[in-house]
Amino acid sequence: MLNRTRGSVVAKKAEMADSVWTRFMGLMGRKGLAKDHGLVIYPNNGVHMFFMRFPIDVLHCAEDGTVLKVVANLKPWRVGPIVKKCKYTVELPAGAAKKSHTAQGDKIELVFPNSKG
Repeated sequence: MLNRTRGSVVAKKAEMADSVWTRFMGLMGRKGLAKDHGLVIYPNNGVHMFFMRFPIDVLHCAEDGTVLKVVANLKPWRVGPIVKKCKYTVELPAGAAKKSHTAQGDKIELVFPNSKG
């Protein structure tokens, strides 16, 4: 996952949560999120931290990848904002948004490996 505006890597590896079950589960029950990893939840416009064990950064993104809101260091047992026009959220280890200099208005690009077929 790349921040095209800043020329930085947001996450080297990301999972996609795009089914009812994977969106519901998100990162619940996990002990942590590996450094340089992320979880893209699509479609989604807000997150909750119930049953979470660690803080995360959340990027709220429009369909075109524009970052609409950055929520840094969202702690367990909290509820994040619902963001209008948000199409997907990206959950990252706490501090990852700052490390990649990602801010509101930046363009995020999701890069998927080429499938062989």
